[in-house]
Amino acid sequence: MSTVEKQKTGQTMYGVEPYKETKGEEYMGEPMKKHFTKLLNAWKGELMQSVDRTVDHMKDEAANFPDPADRASQEEEFALELRNRDRERKLIKKIDKTLQKIQDDEYGWCDSCGIEIGLRRLEARPTADLCFDCKEIAEKKEKTVGKG
Repeated sequence: MSTVEKQKTGQTMYGVEPYKETKGEEYMGEPMKKHFTKLLNAWKGELMQSVDRTVDHMKDEAANFPDPADRASQEEEFALELRNRDRERKLIKKIDKTLQKIQDDEYGWCDSCGIEIGLRRLEARPTADLCFDCKEIAEKKEKTVGKG
């Protein structure tokens, strides 16, 4: 089930309930900032546990297989795990950057145009730094540059 589907059904994301906005509440007031800080820290904690499990797994599974095919298979498995952990390491950096934006009162606002990113988008992707429209434009530019 995707993050958006979980949010619609009221399921937790990383053990954190979706934010329930109250009528007339200020956008990115203290309650919202606390919610996203909790959500981002929970997500980061999960990623850190995954890194620890990988290190333990690689230590436990590291064996000198006499058969070159078995050794190659294990090395390929380790390479895949390391690529995944590298992606997670980059995501942890992005989470840290986002947590700093919350502390600096810059979270929740589009880096490109300055408007509200929106609660629903942030619940779906807490590290989002562009509003939906600016993200769409950026993706179109990326596709155009990629084809050139």
